[in-house]
Amino acid sequence: MEEENKTPLTEENPEETPADVRDTEAAEPEQTEGAAESDETSARIAKLEEEVAREKKEYLFLMAEFDNFRKRTLREKSEIIRNAGESVLKGLLPIMDDFERGLKAAAATDNAQAVEEGMTLIYNKLKKYLEQNGVKEFDQSDNTFDADRHEAISAVPVPDESQKGKILDTVEKGYMINDKVLRHAKVVVGQ
Repeated sequence: MEEENKTPLTEENPEETPADVRDTEAAEPEQTEGAAESDETSARIAKLEEEVAREKKEYLFLMAEFDNFRKRTLREKSEIIRNAGESVLKGLLPIMDDFERGLKAAAATDNAQAVEEGMTLIYNKLKKYLEQNGVKEFDQSDNTFDADRHEAISAVPVPDESQKGKILDTVEKGYMINDKVLRHAKVVVGQ
């Protein structure tokens, strides 16, 4: 009986439609718009995730390549250092042979003059070899003390004021290699 009291729904009278029906009808276009936006957002997120994955892969590749480069560079550097030392030592071997021959000859002779000449030849050969490899003695003509090149092992009082700060004696020669101090000269300085 209650069903007879209800009036049928018509398009002419929208106020008579229940609120549920109106909400459903109005929500349908919004849901389709929301679904389209959701699909678009999902596609955009998927595209961005794909880009991030590609960038991450490239980054890892570059990191691995850099690590390989670093290891290769360290290995090459150590080989260069090792081989440089090897070539220097290999050049000293003929001089060592000369010393051995000189010692045998000195033991077999009583002639001090001949032994001295042999040692002088070997010394000159060694000096020439060192110069070929960039090793030179300090210039001995400059007798002014320089803390960068000299090591004062003693200071001697001098009566003459002009000799103060000057090198009086060289106990051990100093050497340079390619304009860098290899060994400081040990000197006695006037004070």
